[in-house]
Amino acid sequence: MTVITGDTLARLFKVARRECRRLVSRPLYLFCMVIAPLFSYLLFTTMMDSGLPTDLPVGVVDQDNTSTTRMVIRNLDAFQQTRVVAHYPDFAAARRAVQRGDIYGFFYIPGGTTAKAMGAKQPKVSFYTNNTYLIAGSLLFRDMKMMGELASGAVARETLYAKGYTEAQAMAALQPIVIDTHPLNNPWLNYSVYLCNTLLPGVLMLLIFMVTAYSIAVEVKDGTADDLLAKSGDSIYVALAGKLLPQTLVFFLMAVFYNVYLYGYLHFPCNSGIGPMILASLLFVVASQAMGIFMVGVFPTLRLSLSFASLWGVISFSISGFTFPVMAMHPMFQALSNCFPLRHYFLIYVDQALNGYPMGYSWQSYLGLLLFMFLPFLVLRRLKHALKTYIYIP
Repeated sequence: MTVITGDTLARLFKVARRECRRLVSRPLYLFCMVIAPLFSYLLFTTMMDSGLPTDLPVGVVDQDNTSTTRMVIRNLDAFQQTRVVAHYPDFAAARRAVQRGDIYGFFYIPGGTTAKAMGAKQPKVSFYTNNTYLIAGSLLFRDMKMMGELASGAVARETLYAKGYTEAQAMAALQPIVIDTHPLNNPWLNYSVYLCNTLLPGVLMLLIFMVTAYSIAVEVKDGTADDLLAKSGDSIYVALAGKLLPQTLVFFLMAVFYNVYLYGYLHFPCNSGIGPMILASLLFVVASQAMGIFMVGVFPTLRLSLSFASLWGVISFSISGFTFPVMAMHPMFQALSNCFPLRHYFLIYVDQALNGYPMGYSWQSYLGLLLFMFLPFLVLRRLKHALKTYIYIP
């Protein structure tokens, strides 16, 4: 271990100044540490600024063409996510339109539907969605399924009216229990709230992995590792601390920026205040850097360390739990999810920003981020040996 003395701090700042000169001398660092994060923030938030996709084009095949089926089509067109753009004469024509990409799905009403419904013969209506486009297909499936249920209810209501039921009696028979839905914490059901709060830090984490691994491994590639260790007094602790300190400050500013942008400018829900999220962001940045050091320590070559960083970063988006719940994964993957900083940050975001729980409720997630900071100690000896002895071979 290196004792922190005045001489140690002097060497630390000497290494930090050296790193600052390297950062400003290579446009790659400016792009990866400032331009790419800012571009990603603006891209994801503007791409989903409407919250949910609206007016998704669908088609209709109405071979019955009665007042009842026309009412069904009008009601389908009234849904916010759905817009009826075309009527097709048969199933084959509608299928070809889906294959061409003209529509995302279609609602099929066969001939004689109304007559069979009034005669209690249980007619069938069908709907088809193109789930190649996951979000569009899922939203249209929901709307068309609801329309199918509403159509059935409309026919049943007319039948009850014909039997002499009043409107109140008919509605009580059709819907004996009325569901009053109140979505918590995101009552607008805004996809941007769900996704951007994890996508933005996820992109930043991926860039931290890669910049950290690159900035250390490139010392071996450029043959400047000896100069780094010389300025640090041959201390790997001082070398890494001084080298990463400027990067930590820049990445933390980028993290503060997306917090202010999301919760201050876009007014996303932040029920516990922005303070806990700023703290979580700081721990998240340092944990990601520690993970980057571990990666380059395991594979002390530029090519392999960057491959490890990019692979681990991309997997983080799938295993952190914001697209598919971790509790529904295989137990092995549930345990593996704890090895990703984004997973712990996501849990803090849910507890603090969405639910507004006290910080003590999320102590395990904060502790998880802190534990990542011990990873570099597992590879420091190997990393120092690599900096001293490895020779880059193109």
